Amino acid sequence: MSNLNDSSAMSAMSATLANQRKLCITEGPASAELRIDRLSRAIDLIFDNRDAIVETLALDFGHRSSHQSLMSDIYATIECLKHSKKHLKSWMKTEKRKAPFPMNLMGAKAKVEYQAKGVIGIIGTWNFPLNTVFAPLAGVLAAGNRAMIKCSEVTPQTGALLETLTAKYFSSDEVAVFNGGPDVGASFAALPFDHIIFTGATSIARHILRAAADNLTPVTLELGGKSPVIVSKTYPLQEAVERIFAGKILNVGQVCLSPDYVFVPEDQLDDFCTAASSYICNLFPTLRENPDYSSVVNERHYQRLMSYLEDARQKGADIREINPANEDFNQQQGTHKIPLTLIVNPSDDLLVMQEELFGPIMCIKTYTAVSECIDYVNARPRPLALYYFGKDNAEQRRILDSTTSGAVTINDVIFHVSCEDLPFGGIGPSGMGSYHGHDGFKTFSHAKAVYKQSNVNFQKLGGMLPPYGEKCDKTLNTMIRK
Repeated sequence: MSNLNDSSAMSAMSATLANQRKLCITEGPASAELRIDRLSRAIDLIFDNRDAIVETLALDFGHRSSHQSLMSDIYATIECLKHSKKHLKSWMKTEKRKAPFPMNLMGAKAKVEYQAKGVIGIIGTWNFPLNTVFAPLAGVLAAGNRAMIKCSEVTPQTGALLETLTAKYFSSDEVAVFNGGPDVGASFAALPFDHIIFTGATSIARHILRAAADNLTPVTLELGGKSPVIVSKTYPLQEAVERIFAGKILNVGQVCLSPDYVFVPEDQLDDFCTAASSYICNLFPTLRENPDYSSVVNERHYQRLMSYLEDARQKGADIREINPANEDFNQQQGTHKIPLTLIVNPSDDLLVMQEELFGPIMCIKTYTAVSECIDYVNARPRPLALYYFGKDNAEQRRILDSTTSGAVTINDVIFHVSCEDLPFGGIGPSGMGSYHGHDGFKTFSHAKAVYKQSNVNFQKLGGMLPPYGEKCDKTLNTMIRK
Protein backbone atom coordinates (compact mmCIF):
# COMPACT_ATOMS: atom_id res chain seq x y z
CA MET A 1 0.00 0.00 0.00
CA SER A 2 1.01 3.64 -0.34
CA ASN A 3 2.70 3.89 3.04
CA LEU A 4 4.56 0.62 2.63
CA ASN A 5 7.71 -0.23 0.72
CA ASP A 6 7.45 -2.39 -2.38
CA SER A 7 8.27 -5.60 -0.54
CA SER A 8 5.62 -4.97 2.10
CA ALA A 9 3.08 -4.04 -0.56
CA MET A 10 3.70 -7.31 -2.38
CA SER A 11 3.24 -9.26 0.84
CA ALA A 12 0.05 -7.33 1.64
CA MET A 13 -1.34 -8.01 -1.84
CA SER A 14 -0.77 -11.74 -1.55
CA ALA A 15 -2.37 -11.84 1.91
CA THR A 16 -5.37 -9.81 0.76
CA LEU A 17 -5.93 -12.08 -2.24
CA ALA A 18 -5.73 -15.19 -0.08
CA ASN A 19 -8.22 -13.77 2.41
CA GLN A 20 -10.65 -12.53 -0.25
CA ARG A 21 -10.55 -15.88 -2.05
CA LYS A 22 -11.15 -17.74 1.21
CA LEU A 23 -14.19 -15.60 1.98
CA CYS A 24 -15.59 -16.17 -1.50
CA ILE A 25 -15.89 -19.81 -0.49
CA THR A 26 -16.85 -19.56 3.17
CA GLU A 27 -19.42 -16.77 2.75
CA GLY A 28 -20.87 -18.11 -0.49
CA PRO A 29 -22.53 -16.12 -3.26
CA ALA A 30 -23.25 -12.44 -2.67
CA SER A 31 -26.95 -11.69 -2.59
CA ALA A 32 -28.49 -9.04 -4.83
CA GLU A 33 -28.96 -6.87 -1.75
CA LEU A 34 -25.28 -7.08 -0.81
CA ARG A 35 -24.22 -6.27 -4.38
CA ILE A 36 -26.53 -3.25 -4.43
CA ASP A 37 -25.13 -2.13 -1.08
CA ARG A 38 -21.57 -2.34 -2.39
CA LEU A 39 -22.44 -0.38 -5.52
CA SER A 40 -24.22 2.22 -3.39
CA ARG A 41 -21.13 2.65 -1.26
CA ALA A 42 -18.99 3.08 -4.38
CA ILE A 43 -21.38 5.79 -5.57
CA ASP A 44 -21.27 7.47 -2.16
CA LEU A 45 -17.47 7.33 -2.13
CA ILE A 46 -17.27 9.28 -5.38
CA PHE A 47 -20.16 11.68 -4.81
CA ASP A 48 -19.32 12.56 -1.21
CA ASN A 49 -15.66 13.22 -2.06
CA ARG A 50 -16.00 14.67 -5.56
CA ASP A 51 -14.40 18.00 -4.66
CA ALA A 52 -11.36 16.35 -3.07
CA ILE A 53 -11.01 13.99 -6.05
CA VAL A 54 -11.16 16.87 -8.55
CA GLU A 55 -8.60 18.90 -6.57
CA THR A 56 -6.25 15.92 -6.32
CA LEU A 57 -6.52 15.20 -10.03
CA ALA A 58 -5.49 18.80 -10.71
CA LEU A 59 -2.46 18.38 -8.44
CA ASP A 60 -1.33 15.25 -10.29
CA PHE A 61 -1.75 16.88 -13.71
CA GLY A 62 -0.24 20.22 -12.76
CA HIS A 63 -3.55 21.60 -13.96
CA ARG A 64 -6.70 19.85 -15.08
CA SER A 65 -10.02 21.45 -15.93
CA SER A 66 -12.30 20.88 -12.93
CA HIS A 67 -15.33 20.77 -15.20
CA GLN A 68 -13.77 18.09 -17.38
CA SER A 69 -12.84 16.08 -14.29
CA LEU A 70 -16.42 16.34 -13.06
CA MET A 71 -17.74 15.21 -16.43
CA SER A 72 -15.32 12.37 -17.15
CA ASP A 73 -14.12 10.99 -13.83
CA ILE A 74 -17.05 11.84 -11.56
CA TYR A 75 -20.30 11.91 -13.53
CA ALA A 76 -19.39 9.20 -16.06
CA THR A 77 -18.23 6.82 -13.33
CA ILE A 78 -21.28 7.36 -11.14
CA GLU A 79 -23.49 6.63 -14.16
CA CYS A 80 -21.69 3.30 -14.70
CA LEU A 81 -22.28 2.34 -11.08
CA LYS A 82 -25.93 3.48 -11.10
CA HIS A 83 -26.66 1.52 -14.28
CA SER A 84 -25.29 -1.70 -12.79
CA LYS A 85 -27.11 -1.10 -9.53
CA LYS A 86 -30.41 -0.64 -11.39
CA HIS A 87 -30.17 -3.71 -13.60
CA LEU A 88 -28.16 -6.32 -11.69
CA LYS A 89 -31.23 -8.21 -10.40
CA SER A 90 -32.40 -8.89 -13.94
CA TRP A 91 -28.85 -9.77 -15.04
CA MET A 92 -28.60 -12.32 -12.21
CA LYS A 93 -31.62 -14.30 -13.38
CA THR A 94 -31.11 -17.83 -14.57
CA GLU A 95 -31.38 -18.20 -18.34
CA LYS A 96 -33.39 -21.15 -19.61
CA ARG A 97 -31.88 -23.06 -22.52
CA LYS A 98 -33.32 -25.87 -24.63
CA ALA A 99 -32.36 -29.43 -23.78
CA PRO A 100 -31.53 -31.57 -26.85
CA PHE A 101 -34.20 -33.53 -28.68
CA PRO A 102 -35.57 -36.01 -27.71
CA MET A 103 -34.43 -35.53 -24.09
CA ASN A 104 -36.49 -32.35 -23.76
CA LEU A 105 -39.60 -34.39 -24.49
CA MET A 106 -38.77 -36.62 -21.57
CA GLY A 107 -38.26 -33.91 -18.99
CA ALA A 108 -34.58 -32.96 -19.33
CA LYS A 109 -33.86 -29.29 -18.56
CA ALA A 110 -30.98 -26.92 -19.33
CA LYS A 111 -30.10 -23.51 -17.92
CA VAL A 112 -27.25 -21.06 -17.41
CA GLU A 113 -26.50 -19.62 -14.00
CA TYR A 114 -24.21 -16.59 -13.71
CA GLN A 115 -21.75 -17.17 -10.92
CA ALA A 116 -19.18 -14.73 -9.54
CA LYS A 117 -15.67 -15.58 -10.73
CA GLY A 118 -14.11 -14.69 -7.37
CA VAL A 119 -11.42 -12.05 -6.95
CA ILE A 120 -10.88 -9.63 -9.82
CA GLY A 121 -7.68 -7.62 -10.28
CA ILE A 122 -8.26 -4.13 -11.70
CA ILE A 123 -5.27 -2.22 -13.08
CA GLY A 124 -6.07 1.40 -13.90
CA THR A 125 -4.23 4.09 -15.78
CA TRP A 126 -3.40 7.75 -15.31
CA ASN A 127 -5.49 9.64 -17.86
CA PHE A 128 -8.71 8.93 -15.94
CA PRO A 129 -7.40 7.56 -12.63
CA LEU A 130 -10.84 7.20 -11.04
CA ASN A 131 -12.89 6.08 -14.03
CA THR A 132 -10.49 3.39 -15.22
CA VAL A 133 -10.77 1.56 -11.89
CA PHE A 134 -14.31 2.34 -10.70
CA ALA A 135 -16.07 1.88 -14.05
CA PRO A 136 -14.89 -1.75 -14.26
CA LEU A 137 -15.64 -2.09 -10.55
CA ALA A 138 -19.32 -1.55 -11.43
CA GLY A 139 -19.43 -4.82 -13.35
CA VAL A 140 -17.16 -6.58 -10.86
CA LEU A 141 -19.42 -5.81 -7.90
CA ALA A 142 -22.64 -6.36 -9.86
CA ALA A 143 -21.42 -9.87 -10.68
CA GLY A 144 -20.84 -10.56 -6.98
CA ASN A 145 -17.04 -10.53 -6.97
CA ARG A 146 -14.46 -9.05 -4.64
CA ALA A 147 -11.83 -6.73 -6.06
CA MET A 148 -8.23 -5.63 -5.71
CA ILE A 149 -7.20 -2.41 -7.46
CA LYS A 150 -3.76 -1.23 -8.57
CA CYS A 151 -3.67 2.53 -9.24
CA SER A 152 -1.28 4.16 -11.68
CA GLU A 153 1.98 5.49 -10.28
CA VAL A 154 1.81 8.38 -12.78
CA THR A 155 -0.95 9.98 -10.67
CA PRO A 156 0.26 9.06 -7.16
CA GLN A 157 -1.75 11.61 -5.19
CA THR A 158 -5.01 10.44 -6.71
CA GLY A 159 -3.99 6.83 -6.06
CA ALA A 160 -3.26 7.61 -2.42
CA LEU A 161 -6.61 9.37 -2.04
CA LEU A 162 -8.50 6.45 -3.59
CA GLU A 163 -6.72 4.06 -1.25
CA THR A 164 -7.73 6.13 1.79
CA LEU A 165 -11.32 6.58 0.63
CA THR A 166 -11.80 2.95 -0.32
CA ALA A 167 -10.63 1.82 3.11
CA LYS A 168 -13.26 4.14 4.60
CA TYR A 169 -16.18 2.82 2.54
CA PHE A 170 -15.18 -0.84 2.11
CA SER A 171 -13.62 -3.61 4.09
CA SER A 172 -10.38 -4.84 2.54
CA ASP A 173 -12.21 -8.17 2.25
CA GLU A 174 -14.48 -6.54 -0.34
CA VAL A 175 -12.37 -3.98 -2.21
CA ALA A 176 -8.71 -3.17 -1.56
CA VAL A 177 -6.55 -0.52 -3.27
CA PHE A 178 -2.79 -0.71 -3.70
CA ASN A 179 -0.24 1.79 -4.90
CA GLY A 180 3.40 1.57 -5.85
CA GLY A 181 5.80 1.64 -8.75
CA PRO A 182 6.35 -0.70 -11.71
CA ASP A 183 7.65 -3.52 -9.50
CA VAL A 184 4.45 -3.50 -7.46
CA GLY A 185 2.44 -3.41 -10.67
CA ALA A 186 4.33 -6.39 -12.07
CA SER A 187 3.78 -8.37 -8.87
CA PHE A 188 0.10 -7.43 -8.87
CA ALA A 189 -0.36 -8.72 -12.44
CA ALA A 190 1.39 -11.97 -11.52
CA LEU A 191 -1.06 -12.78 -8.71
CA PRO A 192 -3.43 -15.71 -9.39
CA PHE A 193 -6.59 -13.65 -9.79
CA ASP A 194 -9.77 -15.12 -11.21
CA HIS A 195 -9.77 -12.36 -13.84
CA ILE A 196 -7.71 -9.26 -14.61
CA ILE A 197 -8.86 -6.12 -16.36
CA PHE A 198 -6.14 -3.73 -17.47
CA THR A 199 -6.53 -0.28 -18.98
CA GLY A 200 -3.44 1.33 -20.44
CA ALA A 201 -0.72 1.17 -23.05
CA THR A 202 -0.29 -1.70 -25.49
CA SER A 203 3.38 -2.08 -24.50
CA ILE A 204 2.43 -2.69 -20.86
CA ALA A 205 -0.46 -4.94 -21.88
CA ARG A 206 2.03 -7.41 -23.32
CA HIS A 207 3.68 -7.73 -19.89
CA ILE A 208 0.28 -8.14 -18.23
CA LEU A 209 -0.62 -10.98 -20.58
CA ARG A 210 2.70 -12.74 -20.01
CA ALA A 211 2.32 -12.50 -16.24
CA ALA A 212 -1.29 -13.70 -16.33
CA ALA A 213 -0.39 -16.61 -18.61
CA ASP A 214 1.55 -18.36 -15.85
CA ASN A 215 -1.67 -18.58 -13.83
CA LEU A 216 -3.96 -19.06 -16.85
CA THR A 217 -5.80 -15.98 -15.61
CA PRO A 218 -8.32 -14.62 -18.12
CA VAL A 219 -7.58 -11.02 -19.08
CA THR A 220 -9.59 -8.11 -20.44
CA LEU A 221 -7.40 -5.46 -22.07
CA GLU A 222 -8.63 -1.93 -22.73
CA LEU A 223 -5.93 -0.29 -24.83
CA GLY A 224 -5.99 2.42 -27.49
CA GLY A 225 -4.34 3.10 -30.81
CA LYS A 226 -4.83 5.63 -33.56
CA SER A 227 -8.58 6.19 -33.90
CA PRO A 228 -9.39 7.66 -37.34
CA VAL A 229 -12.11 10.08 -38.39
CA ILE A 230 -13.62 10.09 -41.88
CA VAL A 231 -15.50 13.24 -42.86
CA SER A 232 -17.74 12.64 -45.84
CA LYS A 233 -18.46 15.24 -48.50
CA THR A 234 -22.10 14.83 -47.49
CA TYR A 235 -21.65 16.22 -43.97
CA PRO A 236 -21.69 19.94 -43.01
CA LEU A 237 -18.04 20.87 -42.47
CA GLN A 238 -18.54 23.32 -39.60
CA GLU A 239 -20.63 20.86 -37.63
CA ALA A 240 -18.04 18.14 -38.15
CA VAL A 241 -15.26 20.46 -36.92
CA GLU A 242 -17.18 21.37 -33.78
CA ARG A 243 -17.94 17.78 -32.84
CA ILE A 244 -14.49 16.43 -33.63
CA PHE A 245 -12.61 19.09 -31.70
CA ALA A 246 -15.06 19.09 -28.80
CA GLY A 247 -13.90 15.50 -28.36
CA LYS A 248 -10.25 16.31 -28.94
CA ILE A 249 -10.07 18.95 -26.21
CA LEU A 250 -11.33 16.50 -23.58
CA ASN A 251 -8.30 16.05 -21.32
CA VAL A 252 -6.37 17.70 -24.21
CA GLY A 253 -6.43 14.48 -26.18
CA GLN A 254 -5.18 12.28 -23.33
CA VAL A 255 -8.03 9.84 -23.97
CA CYS A 256 -7.79 6.35 -25.44
CA LEU A 257 -10.76 7.20 -27.69
CA SER A 258 -9.49 10.61 -28.74
CA PRO A 259 -9.62 11.20 -32.52
CA ASP A 260 -6.07 10.76 -33.75
CA TYR A 261 -6.19 11.68 -37.44
CA VAL A 262 -8.92 13.04 -39.70
CA PHE A 263 -9.64 12.36 -43.35
CA VAL A 264 -11.23 15.37 -45.09
CA PRO A 265 -12.15 15.80 -48.77
CA GLU A 266 -9.20 17.30 -50.64
CA ASP A 267 -11.09 20.38 -51.76
CA GLN A 268 -12.22 21.12 -48.17
CA LEU A 269 -8.81 21.02 -46.47
CA ASP A 270 -8.26 24.76 -46.09
CA ASP A 271 -11.83 25.36 -44.95
CA PHE A 272 -11.53 22.55 -42.40
CA CYS A 273 -8.27 23.89 -40.92
CA THR A 274 -9.60 27.45 -40.82
CA ALA A 275 -12.79 26.32 -39.11
CA ALA A 276 -10.82 24.26 -36.59
CA SER A 277 -8.57 27.19 -35.69
CA SER A 278 -11.53 29.55 -35.36
CA TYR A 279 -13.46 27.08 -33.20
CA ILE A 280 -10.56 26.49 -30.81
CA CYS A 281 -9.85 30.23 -30.55
CA ASN A 282 -13.48 30.86 -29.61
CA LEU A 283 -13.37 28.17 -26.92
CA PHE A 284 -9.99 29.24 -25.54
CA PRO A 285 -9.08 32.93 -26.13
CA THR A 286 -6.02 32.17 -23.99
CA LEU A 287 -4.40 28.89 -23.01
CA ARG A 288 -1.54 29.19 -20.55
CA GLU A 289 -3.51 30.43 -17.55
CA ASN A 290 -6.92 29.32 -18.77
CA PRO A 291 -8.55 27.06 -16.14
CA ASP A 292 -10.55 25.27 -18.83
CA TYR A 293 -7.46 24.15 -20.77
CA SER A 294 -5.80 21.12 -19.18
CA SER A 295 -2.15 20.27 -18.89
CA VAL A 296 -0.27 17.27 -20.23
CA VAL A 297 0.10 15.01 -17.22
CA ASN A 298 3.86 15.24 -16.60
CA GLU A 299 7.29 16.11 -17.96
CA ARG A 300 7.85 12.70 -19.55
CA HIS A 301 4.67 12.85 -21.61
CA TYR A 302 5.31 16.51 -22.42
CA GLN A 303 8.72 15.63 -23.82
CA ARG A 304 7.24 12.69 -25.72
CA LEU A 305 4.78 14.99 -27.48
CA MET A 306 7.39 17.67 -28.11
CA SER A 307 9.64 15.03 -29.70
CA TYR A 308 6.82 14.16 -32.11
CA LEU A 309 6.48 17.82 -33.09
CA GLU A 310 10.23 18.26 -33.46
CA ASP A 311 10.41 15.17 -35.66
CA ALA A 312 7.65 16.59 -37.86
CA ARG A 313 9.36 19.98 -37.97
CA GLN A 314 12.71 18.51 -39.00
CA LYS A 315 11.05 16.54 -41.79
CA GLY A 316 9.37 19.63 -43.22
CA ALA A 317 5.80 18.92 -42.19
CA ASP A 318 3.03 21.53 -42.41
CA ILE A 319 2.55 22.34 -38.70
CA ARG A 320 -0.17 24.75 -37.61
CA GLU A 321 -0.18 25.66 -33.93
CA ILE A 322 -3.43 27.14 -32.62
CA ASN A 323 -2.22 29.68 -30.06
CA PRO A 324 -4.90 32.40 -29.95
CA ALA A 325 -2.99 34.90 -27.77
CA ASN A 326 0.49 34.03 -29.07
CA GLU A 327 1.56 33.02 -25.57
CA ASP A 328 5.06 31.87 -24.69
CA PHE A 329 4.68 28.38 -23.28
CA ASN A 330 8.30 28.28 -22.20
CA GLN A 331 7.27 30.57 -19.35
CA GLN A 332 4.65 28.29 -17.77
CA GLN A 333 5.18 27.29 -14.16
CA GLY A 334 4.06 23.94 -12.74
CA THR A 335 2.15 22.88 -15.86
CA HIS A 336 2.98 21.18 -19.15
CA LYS A 337 0.48 22.78 -21.49
CA ILE A 338 0.82 22.46 -25.26
CA PRO A 339 -1.36 24.40 -27.72
CA LEU A 340 -3.58 22.28 -29.92
CA THR A 341 -1.51 21.67 -33.04
CA LEU A 342 -2.58 20.53 -36.51
CA ILE A 343 -0.21 18.62 -38.76
CA VAL A 344 -1.51 18.76 -42.31
CA ASN A 345 -1.00 15.88 -44.73
CA PRO A 346 1.84 14.29 -42.73
CA SER A 347 3.90 11.61 -44.43
CA ASP A 348 3.74 8.13 -42.95
CA ASP A 349 7.36 8.24 -41.80
CA LEU A 350 6.55 10.91 -39.20
CA LEU A 351 6.30 9.82 -35.59
CA VAL A 352 2.87 11.45 -35.38
CA MET A 353 1.60 8.89 -37.88
CA GLN A 354 3.36 5.95 -36.26
CA GLU A 355 2.62 6.49 -32.56
CA GLU A 356 -0.63 7.01 -30.69
CA LEU A 357 -0.70 10.77 -30.09
CA PHE A 358 -2.46 10.87 -26.70
CA GLY A 359 -2.19 14.64 -26.50
CA PRO A 360 -3.21 17.94 -28.15
CA ILE A 361 -1.98 17.07 -31.64
CA MET A 362 -4.25 16.28 -34.59
CA CYS A 363 -3.21 15.02 -38.01
CA ILE A 364 -5.27 16.05 -41.03
CA LYS A 365 -5.15 13.96 -44.21
CA THR A 366 -6.93 14.55 -47.49
CA TYR A 367 -8.70 12.11 -49.79
CA THR A 368 -10.52 12.12 -53.11
CA ALA A 369 -12.41 8.80 -52.81
CA VAL A 370 -13.62 7.15 -49.60
CA SER A 371 -11.98 3.90 -50.71
CA GLU A 372 -8.62 5.58 -49.97
CA CYS A 373 -9.66 6.07 -46.35
CA ILE A 374 -10.83 2.47 -46.02
CA ASP A 375 -7.61 1.11 -47.53
CA TYR A 376 -5.49 3.30 -45.25
CA VAL A 377 -7.33 2.22 -42.09
CA ASN A 378 -7.24 -1.46 -43.06
CA ALA A 379 -3.49 -1.36 -43.71
CA ARG A 380 -2.87 -0.44 -40.06
CA PRO A 381 -3.54 -1.97 -36.63
CA ARG A 382 -7.22 -2.13 -35.79
CA PRO A 383 -8.20 0.96 -33.78
CA LEU A 384 -10.23 1.21 -30.59
CA ALA A 385 -12.74 3.44 -32.38
CA LEU A 386 -13.57 4.71 -35.84
CA TYR A 387 -15.59 7.86 -36.43
CA TYR A 388 -17.63 8.61 -39.54
CA PHE A 389 -19.37 11.88 -40.35
CA GLY A 390 -21.78 11.57 -43.26
CA LYS A 391 -25.36 11.51 -44.47
CA ASP A 392 -24.90 8.93 -47.22
CA ASN A 393 -26.35 5.66 -45.86
CA ALA A 394 -24.71 3.54 -48.54
CA GLU A 395 -21.30 5.06 -47.80
CA GLN A 396 -21.87 4.60 -44.07
CA ARG A 397 -22.74 0.95 -44.60
CA ARG A 398 -19.67 0.46 -46.75
CA ILE A 399 -17.39 1.82 -44.03
CA LEU A 400 -19.06 -0.30 -41.34
CA ASP A 401 -18.73 -3.45 -43.45
CA SER A 402 -15.23 -2.78 -44.79
CA THR A 403 -13.37 -1.79 -41.61
CA THR A 404 -12.81 -3.41 -38.22
CA SER A 405 -12.54 -1.42 -34.99
CA GLY A 406 -13.50 -1.76 -31.36
CA ALA A 407 -16.49 0.49 -31.93
CA VAL A 408 -17.89 3.08 -34.31
CA THR A 409 -19.53 6.40 -33.55
CA ILE A 410 -21.41 8.00 -36.43
CA ASN A 411 -21.62 11.79 -36.66
CA ASP A 412 -19.72 12.35 -33.41
CA VAL A 413 -16.66 11.14 -31.53
CA ILE A 414 -16.17 9.28 -28.23
CA PHE A 415 -19.87 9.31 -27.28
CA HIS A 416 -20.40 5.55 -27.68
CA VAL A 417 -18.48 5.10 -24.42
CA SER A 418 -21.33 6.82 -22.56
CA CYS A 419 -23.88 4.20 -23.67
CA GLU A 420 -23.90 1.62 -20.90
CA ASP A 421 -25.96 -0.79 -23.00
CA LEU A 422 -23.11 -1.09 -25.49
CA PRO A 423 -20.01 -3.23 -24.89
CA PHE A 424 -16.82 -1.20 -24.58
CA GLY A 425 -13.61 -2.75 -25.79
CA GLY A 426 -11.06 -3.03 -28.56
CA ILE A 427 -9.91 -5.68 -30.97
CA GLY A 428 -6.40 -6.96 -31.63
CA PRO A 429 -3.82 -4.28 -30.77
CA SER A 430 -6.55 -2.03 -29.33
CA GLY A 431 -7.62 -4.59 -26.77
CA MET A 432 -9.48 -7.82 -26.07
CA GLY A 433 -12.75 -8.45 -24.30
CA SER A 434 -15.26 -5.83 -23.25
CA TYR A 435 -17.16 -4.45 -20.30
CA HIS A 436 -19.78 -1.79 -19.40
CA GLY A 437 -23.33 -2.59 -18.38
CA HIS A 438 -24.61 -6.09 -18.99
CA ASP A 439 -21.47 -6.96 -20.94
CA GLY A 440 -19.36 -6.09 -17.89
CA PHE A 441 -21.55 -8.27 -15.70
CA LYS A 442 -21.04 -11.19 -18.09
CA THR A 443 -17.29 -10.55 -18.43
CA PHE A 444 -16.83 -10.83 -14.66
CA SER A 445 -19.22 -13.76 -14.26
CA HIS A 446 -18.80 -17.44 -15.00
CA ALA A 447 -21.69 -18.64 -17.16
CA LYS A 448 -22.22 -22.02 -15.51
CA ALA A 449 -24.07 -24.56 -17.64
CA VAL A 450 -26.52 -26.66 -15.59
CA TYR A 451 -28.17 -29.72 -17.14
CA LYS A 452 -30.79 -31.77 -15.28
CA GLN A 453 -31.44 -35.19 -16.74
CA SER A 454 -34.94 -36.60 -17.05
CA ASN A 455 -36.13 -39.55 -14.99
CA VAL A 456 -36.35 -41.65 -18.14
CA ASN A 457 -33.17 -43.57 -18.94
CA PHE A 458 -33.07 -42.77 -22.65
CA GLN A 459 -29.92 -44.76 -23.34
CA LYS A 460 -31.47 -47.90 -21.90
CA LEU A 461 -34.85 -47.26 -23.49
CA GLY A 462 -33.37 -46.67 -26.93
CA GLY A 463 -31.00 -49.60 -26.86
CA MET A 464 -27.99 -47.28 -26.85
CA LEU A 465 -25.93 -49.40 -24.48
CA PRO A 466 -23.75 -52.39 -25.43
CA PRO A 467 -24.30 -54.84 -26.86
CA TYR A 468 -25.59 -52.64 -29.70
CA GLY A 469 -28.14 -54.10 -32.06
CA GLU A 470 -31.24 -53.48 -34.15
CA LYS A 471 -32.93 -51.38 -31.52
CA CYS A 472 -29.96 -49.01 -31.39
CA ASP A 473 -29.89 -48.77 -35.19
CA LYS A 474 -33.57 -47.85 -35.23
CA THR A 475 -33.07 -45.20 -32.56
CA LEU A 476 -30.09 -43.69 -34.41
CA ASN A 477 -31.98 -43.63 -37.70
CA THR A 478 -34.72 -41.68 -35.95
CA MET A 479 -32.24 -39.22 -34.41
CA ILE A 480 -29.96 -38.65 -37.39
CA ARG A 481 -31.99 -36.53 -39.78
CA LYS A 482 -31.27 -33.65 -42.14
